[in-house]
Amino acid sequence: MHVAPVGGTAVQDHVALAEIELCGDLIIAASAAHEDRLSLESIDEVLKVAEERADEQGAEE
Repeated sequence: MHVAPVGGTAVQDHVALAEIELCGDLIIAASAAHEDRLSLESIDEVLKVAEERADEQGAEE
């Protein structure tokens, strides 16, 4: 068995960690959903797409 060395040599990929968190959020939402599949609107809500778009539009103005 290989163990990562101790001492701060681990590298964190922040993009990958964010994607993993979003996937986890989708899995939780899908398991709690009453329908067989999440609608596109539900997926956008879980991923906070509308909030991101609003932030981007606010930054452009």
